Amino acid sequence: MQFVHSAEHTLNTSKKKKRILFVDDEVDITTTYRMALEEAGFQVDVYNDSSLALSDYKPGMYDLLLLDIRMPKMNGFELYEKIKGLKTDQKPRICFITAFEVYYQALKELFPRDNIDCYLKKPVSLDELVKTVKSELGLL
Repeated sequence: MQFVHSAEHTLNTSKKKKRILFVDDEVDITTTYRMALEEAGFQVDVYNDSSLALSDYKPGMYDLLLLDIRMPKMNGFELYEKIKGLKTDQKPRICFITAFEVYYQALKELFPRDNIDCYLKKPVSLDELVKTVKSELGLL
């Protein structure tokens, strides 16, 4: 039996789409950002309910989490804390999104050891969103 190495197979596995979890309670924002990120080549799962996002979350599935901070039921900080608490070897990359300035300092105080530097202030242009996501995933 002879093994034939296929260049096409190598290409397909190396070009696996990066997967993003995006949680924001504003449907208009998730729809618009999802379209921009998918157009840029990412696979995006969107949730408008942070509790549902948490119940469906599977460790190791996502390359990046985009979390709105101010949401009903469970805010983005709380969601991130719960996801971090799941037993997994892989800690997800995280980027918080909010329309409010005051949260940046709270972020640094809540997660001083997590070295979270990705923080987007709404409104975020689609170009800036895509550029930031690519940068966080080491694609720039």
